Order: sequence, then structure tokens, then C-alpha cells
Amino acid sequence: MKVPFVDLNAQYQSIKKEIDGAIFDVINKAQFIRGPYVDKFEKEFASAMKVKHCISCANGTDALYISMHCLGVKSGDEVITTAHSWISTSETITQTGAKVIFCDTKDDTFNINPSLIESKINSKTKGIIAVHLYGQPADMDAIQAIASKHNLWVIEDSAQAHFATYKGKNVGTIGKLGTFSFYPGKNLGAMGDAGCIVTNDDELAELMKLYARHGGKGDHTIEGINSRMDGIQAAILSVKLPHLKNWIKERQRVARRYTELLKEVGDLILPEVGSNRDHVWHLYVIRTHHRDNLRTYLKEADIATVLNYPIALPFLKAYNYLNHNPSDFPVAYANQGRILSLPIFPELKDEQIVYVTDKIKEYFSINQHSL
Repeated sequence: MKVPFVDLNAQYQSIKKEIDGAIFDVINKAQFIRGPYVDKFEKEFASAMKVKHCISCANGTDALYISMHCLGVKSGDEVITTAHSWISTSETITQTGAKVIFCDTKDDTFNINPSLIESKINSKTKGIIAVHLYGQPADMDAIQAIASKHNLWVIEDSAQAHFATYKGKNVGTIGKLGTFSFYPGKNLGAMGDAGCIVTNDDELAELMKLYARHGGKGDHTIEGINSRMDGIQAAILSVKLPHLKNWIKERQRVARRYTELLKEVGDLILPEVGSNRDHVWHLYVIRTHHRDNLRTYLKEADIATVLNYPIALPFLKAYNYLNHNPSDFPVAYANQGRILSLPIFPELKDEQIVYVTDKIKEYFSINQHSL
């Protein structure tokens, strides 16, 4: 049996008529950049998120950069973020001219450890970027309390956590603003790149709109950048948005099955869900000291897996200049050699889940003498 890591075509086939119709409409009306389809999606996403403003942009990375630029981050400033994420989170800090300050993670949720944040704060610190990694909300109460105490803003990098909730509130709406990616593989994915920012701050929303769209149209009040959502991507997202809650339920089904079938198998550490959080399972990430051998065994059985992420951010070559040591981020350092993402998508069939888990059990059974 072949089990892909994700099957985007299966999702497309399930709503093919709607998607094809939406794409045809955009082409027929030649509304390729921004326009009514983008306006419509912005309103729909803001409404779904229960937030005042949705500012669309070209991708989730731009969403982070635009947010920080419009919050006034500049050279000489510092921004704190997690040691375990995709590089977009940290590279955009550097792009503003600020210095990225990494913070280690909690061992149970992979998210930033709030108890370590305060020691990173000084007079140069402007804000904190909390990442809701793999679809699980970070501990926002603790993060917000620290930010308020030190007069800092909080950006929620929600690229992997559409509709995840913390104490009943959608992530992305708890801090100063939230950023989202609609990269094709995300829980809500376009058929190309796209992203957005959500906020309840009227003044900040207007500034971000201006900055993302060349500083205005015709009468350019500021210099901006070109980060606009395509009409086709917006139309596709509008079709997909009403399906998202059901897709999340299916992801949660897959995650429950994995957890049920993989309990007490080998040295596996299964993902945990923190209290008062609704995990949307963008990724299901297990940990084992035998990660590489297990991954090879699964590959030979036609089961695709991914490493998210094989090198913790502080130890990437891009950050050699910061001279970090493993002891600086012991949890993130330890996890980078143990994490393995299993296939997860709404259309994953139960027989495929059973096949994956049977092969994992088989690996540990065959190799138990050497474990």
C-alpha cells in the first residue's frame, strides 16, 4: 500500500466543480490581482475569525514582515521568537533590521516556553512572535502576561493553525495581530502562494494595507512593497473556507487514530495537547531515538514521512554568526534529531492509518533486540 504524506489532488477532486467554476469566473472577468474576489475573501475570513480586519498579501512570510515593519521594528531592535519553527519566522525579523532572539521550547507541545521569555527581554526588545506550531496553540495567557508587563506586542504566527483555538478564542486574534499562510499544503491552502494578516487595530490595519500595496494607488502616501493576493487564489480560498471546519474534524480523527494505535510502541513519544487548546493537526509529529532507521523502514514500505524541522533555527548555518551552543536550547536541540511527521490529511483512510501504524510496530518488533 502506498501512503503519501499529503494528497492535495484528493482534496481537489472532492470539490472539483466548485474550484473549476471559481477559477473560470476569475479568468472570464479578468480580475487577476486583488479586485472583488480578494475583497470577498478578506471579508469572509475576517468574519470566520471573528476579527475586524483581514489584510491579504502574497504569502505568509510577507505577512510577518509587513506586520513587523508597520509596528515600527527597525535596526537595533530585538524580537524574541521560538527556536523551533520554519525559517520564515526568524528571517523576517532580520529583514526588518532587527536582531532575532531565540527562546527554547516546551518539551510537551514544541511551542515557545513562556518561563524562559522574560530572561531574554532588555531595553532593545520590541515584541514576541509566538508560533502555533504544527497546529497547536502556544500558551497565550502566559505570553500575553509577559508582553503586557514589559509593554511589548505579540504577533501570532498562525501559519499552521487556521481555526485552532486557545480558551475558545481563534489563534491570531489574541495578540496584537496574527499572520496566516495559505501555502497549498496548509490546512487552508491556495493553489499557489497567498497569505494574510488579521487584527482588531483599525489604524494598524490601514497602514498594513497601504504598505503591502505600494503605499497606495496613484497618490502614494508612503513607500511600500508589492505583496498582493491573486484573484484566482482568493476565489479558490473562498470555495475552500466553508469546508475547513469539516477538514479539521477529519484531521482530528486521523490524529486520534494514530494516538490510539501507537500507544506504548517502542520508545515513541506521541504528541500531547495542552490544556484549553483545540489542536487542528496540521502535522502529527512523533519522536523516537531511532528516527532515521524508522523513516527508512517506512520509506521502503511506501510510506512518506517528513522532518519538520531537521535543524532547529539557532543551529542553521544562516545563524552561525550568533554562536549558539546546544546547551542554549536543549529541548529544541534534542528534538531536532527525534522528530518525524507522519502522513496526515483529511482524506487519509483508516486502512492507510492502520497500515502506517502496523509498519511502525513491525519495525520496533523486528529491532527490539537492538533498541
